[in-house]
Amino acid sequence: MKATKDMLINDLLKIDRGIAVILMGAGMHCVGCMAAAGESLEEACEVHGLDADDMVKKINEYLENGN
Repeated sequence: MKATKDMLINDLLKIDRGIAVILMGAGMHCVGCMAAAGESLEEACEVHGLDADDMVKKINEYLENGN
């Protein structure tokens, strides 16, 4: 499965909990907050001043490399 920027944070974490490390490393420490339930990766990146396409690339590289 590939990540997309329209996916909800919680759905990404269901794919692989290791994605939380990537998000937190980028300053997105909200992975456990209530907003993550209904916030897309793109929305979260916007709030944190991050590039959503870059974040998708990092997540997909992580998933492709077998974690």
